[in-house]
Amino acid sequence: MLNVSTQEPGPSPLGPVDVEQAEAALVEHYPRLVRIAYLVLPPSLGRNRRVLTAHALVQRSLPRRRTSLREPAAPRTPEDAVDPGYAYVRGEVLRQALVAGLPLRRRALPRRAQFPPLLPQVWGLRLFPRAGGADELALDQRLSALSGPARAAYVLRGLERQGDPEVLRVLRVAGVDEETARAALAAADEAALTGGGGAAALLDSAEFDPCSLQARPTDLMRRRQHGKAALAATAAVVVCGTLLGLPGDGWGRNGAAAPSYARNPAAEAALDPGRVRRIAPAVWQSSTRTDFSVWPERGGLTGDRALLRRALAVWARPGGSVRSSATPGTPVGPPMGSPQLLYAGEVDGARVVLFHDGLRAVRYAEPVGSTSGAALDFARTDGADAVESAALVVSRSSGNVRYLTAPWVRETAVRDLLAPAKEPWALRRSADGVTDPVLSPAQARTCTSWNTLQVRDETGLRLLTDLGELTPARLLSGPPAAPVDATGGEARAAWARTACQLSAVRSRGVRSVNSWRFAAQPLPENGGRAAWVCTRAETWRGNGSRTLAQFQAPDPAPAGAGGPGAAARPPVPAALAAQAEDSPACGVRDPRVLAGVLWQARSGQWYVLAAGTSDFASLETSGGVTGRTEGHLLALKAKAGARADLNGTLRGGARVGALR
Repeated sequence: MLNVSTQEPGPSPLGPVDVEQAEAALVEHYPRLVRIAYLVLPPSLGRNRRVLTAHALVQRSLPRRRTSLREPAAPRTPEDAVDPGYAYVRGEVLRQALVAGLPLRRRALPRRAQFPPLLPQVWGLRLFPRAGGADELALDQRLSALSGPARAAYVLRGLERQGDPEVLRVLRVAGVDEETARAALAAADEAALTGGGGAAALLDSAEFDPCSLQARPTDLMRRRQHGKAALAATAAVVVCGTLLGLPGDGWGRNGAAAPSYARNPAAEAALDPGRVRRIAPAVWQSSTRTDFSVWPERGGLTGDRALLRRALAVWARPGGSVRSSATPGTPVGPPMGSPQLLYAGEVDGARVVLFHDGLRAVRYAEPVGSTSGAALDFARTDGADAVESAALVVSRSSGNVRYLTAPWVRETAVRDLLAPAKEPWALRRSADGVTDPVLSPAQARTCTSWNTLQVRDETGLRLLTDLGELTPARLLSGPPAAPVDATGGEARAAWARTACQLSAVRSRGVRSVNSWRFAAQPLPENGGRAAWVCTRAETWRGNGSRTLAQFQAPDPAPAGAGGPGAAARPPVPAALAAQAEDSPACGVRDPRVLAGVLWQARSGQWYVLAAGTSDFASLETSGGVTGRTEGHLLALKAKAGARADLNGTLRGGARVGALR
């Protein structure tokens, strides 16, 4: 259950940490995590090795499987409060950085962090942060005189803005014993007094930024000697491999597979730019289907055969330098026959080609003026209808996204989900159907706004949101059996407090997201009326759905309205009460859902609150709080930090547990 206080609106759920949740926190806070590692590592390693080791430690900080925080440290920002992933990754970074500073012992096995990093490696260059001034140099000297735990304490207080109790807890989680942690805190105090009041602010300077680097060459003569030796070794390996590949029992047999130099007519036809399928502009108006299969070819480079040939070749055989991504469950193999050309043009300094082969949408992009640095993206689109094939992402640049819209889309606009009363503003499109850039919520660091694409087709308005994939997800509202597009005023007001939870389903191959208020509950002590909301994200592949149960306490003041540039206070986001993956709850097959939270009234009294859908006859709790109530709502007095098991009984007599 989750602690929710009316005195502090920002809830801080703690519990199991998914690998995906930790990865999202690592990517979002990567520069800060690397800076923390660089500052805590011992200066005796040298600036080049400290830089590479700091990056290696952060990149090795993901959990191997679902795990839990052993003892939560107080988070630095409200964003950290809703996502324990950052607290977990930061603790792992500190633990490894402290281990890296330990001396090697003769009778003890060395730890991985004490060795030079295998990756990342930069050949032929030495990397180090930009030099600072006299104040930064003095601070670096003071830090070098401290122990590893003392440096960590100094960094946590100066860079993370944490108080002494929080610093002690973080150090304990990182493996530092109580006595050493208190000594480290005292040493950090002494260093802070020596440096003056403004010394901690220098931790944010370029002197300690291992993500903004200068490069210098290594010993060039030694590199030349090593290069000659490597060339001789490579020649020897090639000769031995050739001998082993001769007919016989060597490596030359490949079963039924054709040799790499064989000519396959079907594969060659799929890679021929002259055979790509091209749809005429008016076909969609008379077709019985309205999906990607009737999109016409568009763009100023549809006749560039060399570009199409490169795009098809990279699709079939992507090289090691190609940056490739695919939504979960999407095959990344070569085209299954000649694909359909959707778009070929120049967007944001890149040549972009969009294909469709019936199962997937594929995006190829290369920088203008160069054929290196290509990118390849895959997304499943099988079974898409007219709404789900209304747009594709054609470009991402500088935190913005551009869409290529379907020919049946009549109008496009941008609507901020966090400002439900604000009118949408028009989004212009080119003659080819490419929109102007719009700020993407999939790349935003904070949730102060959530821009969605509003499209109008022949049947009405739709809302689509970018979740970091080629296909934007459709936003719905209503019971699972009959959801509707979230374009009405009541649906937008509900989504305003739910939108920030969409970050939990980024890059998961999401097809649509439905948000449904399954219960409303009067709060004890005249605390107002709370809403219970179930949000379910369905995927293109069928499995992998994610269900979130949320508790929406009364918002003290509704969000304001304004124009496109007006500043309106976002509503207080809903608190995440429970979540589940691959669960039928809150879906068409099983619309039932049950969840609970620990809530504090204004008087200071804590309560266990729970709610289920209307088909629950009674609810009961056991464990830390024991009680039972008739109906689908429950409110019981409890103590701070109490934990209880929640179950419900349906009207037919079956028992159902809470969402988890």
